Amino acid sequence: MEPSTLERINGLPDGVWRPCPRCAALLHRDRLARALHTCPECGHHLPLGADDRIALLVDPDSFVEHDADLAAADPLEFTDRMPYPQRLERARAKTGRADGAVLGLATIGGHRVALVVLDFAFLGGSMGSAVGEKVARAAETALDHGVPLVAVSASGGARMQEGVLSLLQMAKTAAAIRLLRDAGVPYLSVLTDPVYGGVAASFASLGDVIVAEEGTRAGFAGPRVIEQTIRQPLPAGFQTARFLHEHGHVDLVVRRAELPGVLARLIGFCAAAGTAAGPVPVAGPRSSRTPGPRPSRTPGHEDRPERSVDAWTAVRRARAADRPTVRQHLDRIFDDFVELHGDRWERDDSAIVGGLARLDGSPVVVVGTAKGRDTRENVANNFGMPHPAGYRKVMRLFELAQRWGVPVVTLVDTPGAYPGLAAEEGNQSGAIAETLALAAGLRTPVVAVITGEGGSGGALALAVADRLLIQENGVFSVISPEGCAAILFGDAGQAPVAARALRLRAEDLGRLGVVDEILPEPPGDPERAAGLVAEAVSRLLGQLAGVPVEELLAARYRRLRGYGVLARDGGTARDGGGTIRDGGGTIRDGGGTGSPAAEPWREGAHV
Repeated sequence: MEPSTLERINGLPDGVWRPCPRCAALLHRDRLARALHTCPECGHHLPLGADDRIALLVDPDSFVEHDADLAAADPLEFTDRMPYPQRLERARAKTGRADGAVLGLATIGGHRVALVVLDFAFLGGSMGSAVGEKVARAAETALDHGVPLVAVSASGGARMQEGVLSLLQMAKTAAAIRLLRDAGVPYLSVLTDPVYGGVAASFASLGDVIVAEEGTRAGFAGPRVIEQTIRQPLPAGFQTARFLHEHGHVDLVVRRAELPGVLARLIGFCAAAGTAAGPVPVAGPRSSRTPGPRPSRTPGHEDRPERSVDAWTAVRRARAADRPTVRQHLDRIFDDFVELHGDRWERDDSAIVGGLARLDGSPVVVVGTAKGRDTRENVANNFGMPHPAGYRKVMRLFELAQRWGVPVVTLVDTPGAYPGLAAEEGNQSGAIAETLALAAGLRTPVVAVITGEGGSGGALALAVADRLLIQENGVFSVISPEGCAAILFGDAGQAPVAARALRLRAEDLGRLGVVDEILPEPPGDPERAAGLVAEAVSRLLGQLAGVPVEELLAARYRRLRGYGVLARDGGTARDGGGTIRDGGGTIRDGGGTGSPAAEPWREGAHV
């Protein structure tokens, strides 16, 4: 009988031989390296570390690394199966890197570029504060030097252990890419296996040209998440590079050996076109890139009696069936509402409600996510989970407000963007990413209010604003507690424990500097609660109305750049001041069964 691959390699020096994951061919380390970690037998593309990726793409000896010591802190004191700092130390020991991205300047085909590469070996390439900061700095470096930006992504999504601060890196990176667009600086995005969640729905989907390496899987929600969430069977080849190309999500699909030449040709074209010939003078936000002050909490909030509730109780309150819907808020907060329909491309998504209205007599464009008052209405609104058409509808209304010179008010109450097959075919990641980029540079004031559940990137798309408010029974999180528990414990029943660790309550968000004001909700009086929302929004719009547009954009960019807590070489936290030291909230009593915590990224589980 022919011995198995494992039997053949048993007893051989560790790391010298390995089986191909696809065809099980026995591959020698040296032969695999010569083949660029592509199986010579079947062509399967094996993972490539950040250092090998950089060596593959850039001209020899041209890469100069920047900010190598930029590292994550532990703003939530998060513990699942092990404390987050211990998980970080293991990743640092494994990769020799301070965190999961490498940033620097190099040349490709003789032309200078700014380069940022995510390292999947570091916690699945997940994007926390340090990775988001490096992507933003890479964009700003490209802007400063007037050279193209090349970003190479390999990621399972946002990093759960940093909670909502990791979610906000989506807005930060989209805002930085928006600066490149405004200045005409080219941006090339390279997708390598896999790219999911918050990375897919932010900078990775915003390239002027998007190139996918053969064998890459990418999308907003991973197949396992879709199957577990909505029980929808998925076709063969779903979310592969070829699937993305067939549905118009990427420009090119190339084999690894061809990738350096393709990038060199694209960058050469940029140089010939004169689109990146030197430092780019840009007014406004670029002159104010230093992270500004953290957002403050509600004026006088510290003087109110503390009414803390358990995090899981907060989640249940935010999801309560009798919580006011967006249409009820529209009736109570605004006057003369005229609803507008459709994305002018595909259809009208009823999970998004928006149109023209008046607030204290002044015109505004208002946009919100729509749940329902009963099962019938929830089904009609897809339970408040927008499709890509919904986010295109949001963009259409944002652009209308910009053209007409009126402010925008958004009302956020959604478990997140819809994770189904049709949404992936319609490029859910790209729709959310484009909404984030548009909101970051919208030339009119924006005030957002989380009125219930703020779930993941689907909620963040409507929460990029000059001022972000939350009702005191609202929540805002990088992932649902059930999703967090399922990934880290293999047991969604641990959701109450995960909720405490995610720091998703209004008061947590206030301490983290994520929200500007926490709006009281008098018990049993939704009319008064709506009145408090109206008063706060009207007051803030009045304050923002007199701010010149360029100052408004500069302050909004500073705000987005300021989100996150960083450390140097795993040292003390800096640049944010949002660290919580009040104890509690960590997952210390969890058990659960299932795969190790690192494995969800291995299969593309997203956040």
